[in-house]
Amino acid sequence: MNQLGDFLRARRAAVDPQQVGIPDDGRLRRVPGLRREELAQLAHVSVDYVVRLEQGRSRRVSRPVLDALADALGLEADERDYLFAAADVVPGAAARQPARAAVSPQLRQLLDTMHDVPAMVLSRTMDVLAWNGGAAALLIDFEQVAPPRRNLIWLTFLDKDFRALYADWPRAARECVAVLRMEAGRKPDDTALHALIDELQAGDADFRNWWATHQVRGPHQLTKTYVHPVVGELTLEVQQFTVDTHPEQFLIAYTAAADSQSSEGLRFLLQWSVSRAPADAGTSYDPSV
Repeated sequence: MNQLGDFLRARRAAVDPQQVGIPDDGRLRRVPGLRREELAQLAHVSVDYVVRLEQGRSRRVSRPVLDALADALGLEADERDYLFAAADVVPGAAARQPARAAVSPQLRQLLDTMHDVPAMVLSRTMDVLAWNGGAAALLIDFEQVAPPRRNLIWLTFLDKDFRALYADWPRAARECVAVLRMEAGRKPDDTALHALIDELQAGDADFRNWWATHQVRGPHQLTKTYVHPVVGELTLEVQQFTVDTHPEQFLIAYTAAADSQSSEGLRFLLQWSVSRAPADAGTSYDPSV
């Protein structure tokens, strides 16, 4: 696997030559983006060096060269992090161990006290490690999901009911791919992670296409709109917090703007999820009431 070379080729293809000061020389471009010699010119390195990097024949690169390549390609912060991670690959690194039982009792207790806020603890690859009742009501009853499938990215692509929750599924799905690509760069020898990637590539054509673009992004604050079968449309802020004692985990919480329709809908959903009984199965939320 040549993650550094694949990433450089994908990012080079995404650059508009004229936007980085490369004039149109009249030659037909057989591929989109920058030519290798143009990237070499912008980064002040030899064309042969760019070729060797893209072919995986020179994976260990100095920081100044990486900075120059990142500047030439106009990489964002997350993309720069990915570039450095891909360039500093050490063969034989230890594979990631499943962390499903690693959530501390204190963090689980915190989740249980967040009665008004759906919340979960995730791994960096979006494994759902722990959740509260609000998260189960908002998204899916994770208790009914087989442990190997308790992964937000797997569910987003391969579970039709979970997929239907998103008002803008393509946007949410592409963000998932970017997060997964970021983690693949950080952990190139993680066998569990690459098994997940292989399953997603085999199971969804959109994932295959977006994976090939090499877009990368780390976790950050998002706004997402869900179409919930009980309360209808909910626009929520997705807040993500690192867990200092467990750097590979983070806490995610869903909140709605105060006094908004989504706030009312979320409040109803949480109350309904606590009080529902078999006789309440037909309960629905009408935001106009």
